[in-house]
Amino acid sequence: MTTNTILLLLLSLVIAGGLSYFQYFYKAKSYSNVSILLAFLRFLTIFGLLVLLINPVMTKNSLEVTKTPLAIAVDNSSSITALKSDKKTVELYKALVSNTAIQEKFEVQSYQFDADFKPSDQFDFKGKQTNLDEVAKNVKSINKNLVFPTVIITDGNQTTGNDYVYRFDPVNKVYPLVVGDTTTFFDLKINQLNVNKYAFHKNKFPVEVFLQYAGTKAVNADFTISQGNSVVAREKVSFSPSKKTASLNVLLPADKVGLQIFRANISSGVKEKNSYNNVKNFAVEVIDQKSTIAIVSSINHPDIGALKRSIETNAQRKVILAKPNELNLLQDCSVLVLYQPNSAFKPIFDNNKLAGTNTFIITGNSTDFNFLNQKQNSLVFKMSGQREDYLNEFQSQFNLFAIENIGFENFPPLQNLFGTITANGNVSVLLSSKIRNVSTNAPLLAFAENQGKRTAFLLGENSWKWRLQSHIDNQSFEKYDVFIDKIIQFLATSTSKKALAVEHESFYNSGEAIVINAQYFNKNYEFDEKARLTISVTNAKTKQSKNYDLLKGNNSFSANLDGLAAGKYNFTVKELNSNTSYASHFEILDFDIEKQFVNPDVQKLKQLALQTNGKAFFENQADDLIQTLLENKEYKSIEKNISTKTPLIDWVWLLVLIAALLTTEWFVRKYNGML
Repeated sequence: MTTNTILLLLLSLVIAGGLSYFQYFYKAKSYSNVSILLAFLRFLTIFGLLVLLINPVMTKNSLEVTKTPLAIAVDNSSSITALKSDKKTVELYKALVSNTAIQEKFEVQSYQFDADFKPSDQFDFKGKQTNLDEVAKNVKSINKNLVFPTVIITDGNQTTGNDYVYRFDPVNKVYPLVVGDTTTFFDLKINQLNVNKYAFHKNKFPVEVFLQYAGTKAVNADFTISQGNSVVAREKVSFSPSKKTASLNVLLPADKVGLQIFRANISSGVKEKNSYNNVKNFAVEVIDQKSTIAIVSSINHPDIGALKRSIETNAQRKVILAKPNELNLLQDCSVLVLYQPNSAFKPIFDNNKLAGTNTFIITGNSTDFNFLNQKQNSLVFKMSGQREDYLNEFQSQFNLFAIENIGFENFPPLQNLFGTITANGNVSVLLSSKIRNVSTNAPLLAFAENQGKRTAFLLGENSWKWRLQSHIDNQSFEKYDVFIDKIIQFLATSTSKKALAVEHESFYNSGEAIVINAQYFNKNYEFDEKARLTISVTNAKTKQSKNYDLLKGNNSFSANLDGLAAGKYNFTVKELNSNTSYASHFEILDFDIEKQFVNPDVQKLKQLALQTNGKAFFENQADDLIQTLLENKEYKSIEKNISTKTPLIDWVWLLVLIAALLTTEWFVRKYNGML
């Protein structure tokens, strides 16, 4: 309390005493016990009121020491075990965190990382991927606006994520502690193998292979690709200290339909420390035939080129361009894309009545809408001659096939003639139109199905701008091309809609995400959000089964099957309320990316240390690292004086006490007849 407060409290005592004396003792002839009690009660009441007005405050000062954070991130991936450094890694971690001087100077933060990043001081070294980029992102976020050091105990071999060298904040020093044997061993390695997932029967498909060599002598290696017990390709490769990489391009025949498993192998007569990275399995789905999509147009427009590129990103699709009078080119087509049809398209519509080919109709400023009203009855067009720009709205309840919102609301407007468009019959709308910010409740992208024939409508030209905008938003055409591919996939199949639709790949690489997606539809072919879907997965060899529930997403159910061992699996998806089921199979190829390494990546870790003005240390230099951290004068503890002011008396209880004193005084006076 301040001096002023103490003086005010003393003055309050004098005032309270004086008023009490004046009321009960001044000019009084005698002093009874009752008068003394009443004077005391009045004294306490007045003093309490004055204390309430003064509100004395106590100030408490305390010192708080804030230490500099020291982030210690430990590589928890299985490559640490593969390099036989798991025990050493734990020893190094314990040596750092148990050091008394380190504890006194720093606030030690312990983390582990593999594909993910999380706080931990226990490590099992079972991570399937290594992502050092996660370390950079998270330690910066956790210790925002602070200058602090980071110690990373790792082999530096990253398998996923952005290049970590330039992802760490250069203001904060990074001290990599390199684990693993840095001795150069003789090693042949299949560094990367590129192949398309699909090939076509009786064609040849390319396989691109990148090979890597570590050693000090020239060596000749034998590279083979085999299927079962048969070798389908063989090549000789030479390496030397000056030639440590090689790339091969091999053409393999697609002789059998279905999933084909191949094994790539590189070997020599020299024994290697790690032979696991000499082998890589891969698979190709051989398809019986390629589906042909025809884009028919009587005009030239950028939309046609953009559509062709999007459709042909799927290797199963081939696009041909035709004029309306070139009926001979359209005989074997799976889907007809009719771009801005007019009266010249009459032979195509007439011929397609018999052929029953599914169509994708795209309209625009050159479309003859009166002709279109005559040739189809899914949509009714009442259009003027005035042009209008139409923006779009994504309809999340759309359920003909699984589709996500890829940012449609950011896409530029499509141009079409102004008018009224009315759906006639069973039409499902994926995108509805709006003019500026006013919804028209009319379709912009819609789908119709009538007696097994499917038709899609895109009501506007300049969709090529959509593809460019998608690339700007995502730095890739992939999302937009997948969107177009799903439209073509819907049109390319003529089978009636099933109650249970399941999406999955025929094969997966071990370690990558394995997700099964499913949709269940009720009798009206509406997506049923209350469906109860389960999946039973059985290993074809061991016959061991696992059951999972499929979790509901926006417009589909999904199950994550990560963690399954390599092998062939049969699975059944079942809807429990209706007992509807779907059965199929997939294969997981044996490939552990964390077992591909023989040595730690010392060069990259040194580059990271240089980039942040830190220093890289090896596993036998832990004491040097501790000394460096302790001697660095940048990392000082900050002492803060925290001043806390608290009221001396709780005003609520003081009010209650004053009320009680006044009440008591009143009753005493009343009892003694003094009122």
